[in-house]
Amino acid sequence: MLGEFEIFPFTAREEGEMLLRIVLAAIAGGLIGFERRHSAAPAGIRTLALVAMGSGTFTVISIFAFSTIDGEFVRDPARIAAQVATGIGFIGAGTIIRSGTSVRGLTTATGIWVAAALGMAAGSGLYVLTVGGTVLVVVILAFFPRKPGNNGDLAEEEEDEEGVQL
Repeated sequence: MLGEFEIFPFTAREEGEMLLRIVLAAIAGGLIGFERRHSAAPAGIRTLALVAMGSGTFTVISIFAFSTIDGEFVRDPARIAAQVATGIGFIGAGTIIRSGTSVRGLTTATGIWVAAALGMAAGSGLYVLTVGGTVLVVVILAFFPRKPGNNGDLAEEEEDEEGVQL
């Protein structure tokens, strides 16, 4: 006998909803990743779907998985949410490249960051926020393209002495 420990502490319906939250997170990240792939960004469908799914999973775990022996929940979802935000910041920072006065990868880093946030929203059961936020991100990325001739850099393109862009 295992005492108070339950092997399956949740009903199939409860776990089904948890899975639905993670699936919605993966779809949200995948849709953002689809647009990023279309823009030839370094992080695409798989990366952003996995980031959103991972953050959604951490959120579901923080909400449902921690309980005491007497069954009373002891949790602090904000603590895990803060750690997800910090960890995603490190992943996003890895996509930013600075070369001279130009900076590339900021939109990709931001896409990773917002995919994680939408994954957390899905993991929290905020379905309308997740779907609406995903649509808004895709619209922003698809219909507000980079500045022509600037290729998304913060600084103007540099030219050599012969007028050729570097």
